[in-house]
Amino acid sequence: MAPTEARVHRDVVVPVRDGVTLIDVAGPVQALSDAGGYRVRIASHDGGPVTTDARVPLVADCAWAELADDPVDTLLVPGYPPGGLAGVDAEFLAVVGRIAAGARRVVSVCTGAYVLAAAGLLDGRRATSHWQALPQLAARFPAVAWEPDAIYVRDGPVITSAGATAGIDLALALIGEDQGEERARAVARYLVVFLQRPGGQQQYGAPEPGGSLHPLVRAATERMAHDPAADHHPAALAAALSVSERHLARLFRRELGRSPGRHLEHVRVRAAQRLLERPETTVPEVAAAAGFGTPEAMRRAFHRVLGISPSAYRHRFRL
Repeated sequence: MAPTEARVHRDVVVPVRDGVTLIDVAGPVQALSDAGGYRVRIASHDGGPVTTDARVPLVADCAWAELADDPVDTLLVPGYPPGGLAGVDAEFLAVVGRIAAGARRVVSVCTGAYVLAAAGLLDGRRATSHWQALPQLAARFPAVAWEPDAIYVRDGPVITSAGATAGIDLALALIGEDQGEERARAVARYLVVFLQRPGGQQQYGAPEPGGSLHPLVRAATERMAHDPAADHHPAALAAALSVSERHLARLFRRELGRSPGRHLEHVRVRAAQRLLERPETTVPEVAAAAGFGTPEAMRRAFHRVLGISPSAYRHRFRL
């Protein structure tokens, strides 16, 4: 049985168009519905149904134009797959901007952050999105401080979340803020999810560097990925690439937002993740093969990068 319905109702508006990612709407809306205390309205261009990315029709409650003067507690902007973002046009951005101007709180799920950023609502703010979309978002919207490992990021009245099921994490955070942790915990228990999941989104698969990197950075990252356990000390790496250590560090910070040493740590953690997913490997073997040397060094790196231990990762993701 779902948690008992609350008496006070907060208006939540979800503007959508064709191609919207189904789980970005269904996940948080289900959690809010189970909590009670919310009136969720799905708004489409003309008030008719829209087709989601999963080809499942989504019934709308009203048209965008009907929201003109309605008070809104929370604007929730879901995401779209890469191909669907082409449909995020000036009209839709204007609708989102207008609703946001009268909302107490603005939240997004997955690439809904793209919509908020394109509408100018994230400039100067911290934000996150699906790990796979973050490199493109960072390149297109440099005025936003993107946080790659966060499940959700709160910056004033704006809250953005990572992709897919992270929308449920976001909804639980809203429920906790509005109705208290006990209500949020009851909903999490009912949905069989963590109230606060351990670790960040990079544990689910951080992307490798994209194709538009500076040639020197690309060469360096490829060397690291090819043999994570090799000696990739900044001085040795710079010498191998016939460039100064300072210049290479500057390029890494500009292109990837971190030092060569910090990037190497991420590469080694990723290599260890793949090895830990194989049940036949031991933790000491993984630590050596990934370049950490000792299980303790690997454990510290896992906590820095993923927020969980190697053993916890293996338990959660082993094949």
